[in-house]
Amino acid sequence: MRARIFKPAKSAMSSGEQNTKRWVLEFEPAAARSIDPLMGWVSSGDMHQQVQLRFESQEAAERYAGRHGIAYVVENPKPRAKNIRPMGYAGNYAFNRRQAWTH
Repeated sequence: MRARIFKPAKSAMSSGEQNTKRWVLEFEPAAARSIDPLMGWVSSGDMHQQVQLRFESQEAAERYAGRHGIAYVVENPKPRAKNIRPMGYAGNYAFNRRQAWTH
């Protein structure tokens, strides 16, 4: 049983950073998923795929994995781009835009 420890990325659907502060320990799938021949649903007998543990820090997640004998891989978060200017919808029609607005 192997796990990965990572910090989740920001959702592309909103500008908020709700679930990006905590570290997550997520188990890798132990077996491939199977397709039910009658209904076509995808299922798995591996219950560890459904488990996601959240921690306040990377060290806390590593301590937990070490205490429970879980092999893990740490994925460090990529830094966000610094050149993103926060702008609302009305900013699309502002006079002080850097470039002309076109369709």
